[in-house]
Amino acid sequence: MLQVFELGNLTRMEKFPGAEEWVPRTGGIAKLAEALPSCRGCDLYQEAEQAVPGAGPARSRILMVGEQPGDVEDREGLPFVGPAGRLLDKALAEAGIDRQEIFLTNAVKHFRFEFRGKRRIHKTPAVGHIVACNPWLTRELAVVKPALVVVLGAVAARALLGTSFKVTEQRGRPVELPDGTAAIATVHPSSVVRSREYRRDFALLVDDLRAAAALLA
Repeated sequence: MLQVFELGNLTRMEKFPGAEEWVPRTGGIAKLAEALPSCRGCDLYQEAEQAVPGAGPARSRILMVGEQPGDVEDREGLPFVGPAGRLLDKALAEAGIDRQEIFLTNAVKHFRFEFRGKRRIHKTPAVGHIVACNPWLTRELAVVKPALVVVLGAVAARALLGTSFKVTEQRGRPVELPDGTAAIATVHPSSVVRSREYRRDFALLVDDLRAAAALLA
């Protein structure tokens, strides 16, 4: 049985103006990518190298949403090209999903980090960042019109399924977004990269991705 999650408890924080002013209301993925660098909807643009748009076919059946760009993604301007992206590639291949047919994006388009010496270390986006950036994700979903959204990790789940959704408890189960789009959640691949139980957690991620593929079979 599908569960539907509401977003009413994910309210805007006054700290950030939000991205509505910068998100094109017409046009496709290329127009979104062109407009994204101008966004000043929150403060993350001030430190990040660049905004990282979604990438993939504009009519993908599967749209995958992660958290935010990492250090490598911020430098290269593409989603999922760092260590987590390489692990996701491996998991997708084992699950029988062609990455080239997926639209990949993030709930937050700029890299939030803190310095540890000279290294830039990932820092989880605040609720205000998630909410401020949500218009970009909403527009990507409207343009791509995926048959299935795969939610990768807690930040993406918060953006799409609200604060009541717990990835660790509800991963791998069919759910629906508030607009009725089919969805399934799993952990972010970066958590598997860091896991002390790598083989187990990688196998669980593959199982979740196989469950996703089965929903479209």
